[in-house]
Amino acid sequence: MYIILYKISKNKLQEKNMQQIVLPIKDTNVLKDVQNTLLDSFKAGQRNYTIFQVGKATLLRVSDVMRLKQQDVFNPDGTVKQTAFIHDKKTGKANTLYLKPIQNDLIQYQQWLIQQNLVSTWLFPSTQHPDQHITEKQFYKIMAKVGDLLNINYLGTHTMRKTGAYRVYIQSNYNIGLVMHLLNHSSEAMTLAYLGLDQASTEAMLDNIDFG
Repeated sequence: MYIILYKISKNKLQEKNMQQIVLPIKDTNVLKDVQNTLLDSFKAGQRNYTIFQVGKATLLRVSDVMRLKQQDVFNPDGTVKQTAFIHDKKTGKANTLYLKPIQNDLIQYQQWLIQQNLVSTWLFPSTQHPDQHITEKQFYKIMAKVGDLLNINYLGTHTMRKTGAYRVYIQSNYNIGLVMHLLNHSSEAMTLAYLGLDQASTEAMLDNIDFG
């Protein structure tokens, strides 16, 4: 009994620690390495890569990425929709996804699905069970393998969402309000913590501020 409880507590602690070290990919070269590894190191590399691209560009939680259906992103004629409309699983709120930035990725992925004869209502089906979508646990294992191959210890299922949020923050000239909106966060402090902005990053940004 005590041993079982100890194991459960230990597993929860390990899961918590894993969640705590997941950070956005801030270096563009590292990002390219991760993308190339997702694409080239797995049998279903095109699917894994596209999952990452969709999560990064839409800032969706991984659970919502996995629940996307083909009809959410593709028109009846096979073209990619400019926007998709879903409800977030966690919050139940309506969410509008702008798909134009990943249009080419989705077109290439669609062609891969056809080549693989993968017919499914899900956008990201399991290759072994096409009637089911890939699970968060499966994608965690994929990201963990990428981390092992590249010797990176901060990758996880939240990496794509955090990376997308970080890139929006930096390239929008630190528009924290925009990032808060995209992430559905309720405070700036929550968003800054999610972005992984440590003291060193903050000081580097402050170095570029003219205080007069």
